[in-house]
This record gives sequence, C-alpha cells and structure tokens, in this order.
Amino acid sequence: MTESLQGIVHRSGQSRLPTRYGLFSAQAYRLEGLQTEHLALTMGDVAHGDPPLVRIHSECLTGDVFGSRRCDCGPQLELAMQKIASEARGVLVYLRGHEGRGIGLSHKMRAYQLQDTGLDTLDANVELGFAVDMRDYGPALAILADLDVFRFRLMTNSPDKMERLASAPFQIVERVPLLTPDDEESRRYREAKRDRLGHFI
Repeated sequence: MTESLQGIVHRSGQSRLPTRYGLFSAQAYRLEGLQTEHLALTMGDVAHGDPPLVRIHSECLTGDVFGSRRCDCGPQLELAMQKIASEARGVLVYLRGHEGRGIGLSHKMRAYQLQDTGLDTLDANVELGFAVDMRDYGPALAILADLDVFRFRLMTNSPDKMERLASAPFQIVERVPLLTPDDEESRRYREAKRDRLGHFI
C-alpha cells in the first residue's frame, strides 16, 4: 500500500462468498478510528495481468436490499457483479456510510419527501442543508491499494467519480458503462444525473 494511503483502512476479516453470480472472495475493511466497515468482493487474480474490472458502489439500502425503484442503484450493483462474473475477474468495493450521497438514511427519507413535492435528487439534498455529494472515496482507493489494484477499468456512468478516483498512483484505463433498463419510477432521478451531473446515460 502506498504511504499516503497507509492507516486509512485495515482488513478485518475475509471469507469465500458464493452468490447467484458466482463465487467471490469477500474482504471486510474497517476505517481507521471509526466503526464504519466496508466490503470488497473480488473474483480471480486482480493484482496481476490486464487491468481488471472495478466497481466502486455506494451503499443504498433502499435500492440494493429492498429493490426500490426510486433509483438505479440496485440494478447497477447486480449488473456490476454480472460483468465481473462474466470475465471471472474483478473487484467490487461496497462503501458503507454513503447513503443518499453521504447524507445518511434518515436524511435520505426526508429528501425523498422533498422529491415527492417536485424537487430533484440534487435540490432535495441542498434544501436539507447538504452539499449535492458528500461522499468520500478515499477508503475505496485505500482498499484497491491493499488489493494491489492500481490500473483498472472502472464501471461507472459518472464523470465526477472518474475524476475523483483517477489520482496517482491509480490509473483508470477505460470507463465501462453500467446501463440498466429504464424505469418510470426512477426516470426523474436518472434525468437529473444525466442533465445536471453529466452522467453518461
């Protein structure tokens, strides 16, 4: 791990994780000084050979677990795992504490209420007194460093995420789209990401 990333996360547990998409290795990481824990799922040898597929996925309890159609988070998570499994090689970093772009679950519910009155996903966060995006990707880079993954193909539709993750010594050699089926319930959410954040969707 590079010196600038040392001490950010510590690998705290590891196990095999059979899923509907195939067999992954799961590594739990604890953030230095906090109770926040993150998870990395890996398949195959990601430290050697051609740059592997990588997905940095922000926790979304409503979408990932309960199948909420207000966002495209759950379908993107499933598609990322499918893409990794299809190549039998890759990394999925699951960042906890990123709910609602970092505002937390309770505030996310309040943001949903504001969205139901007409605000989009960005303006709802701002109305609650938060920045549009409060997520920290530093732990993800520390996890990738621990896995010896410095050159990778990033699965994302977000230009901002690419910019924030492409910092030395890391190199994104390709952007791999994560395009999921359109859904009427998430249409305004996706349009806001496209029109106001420049997402490639």
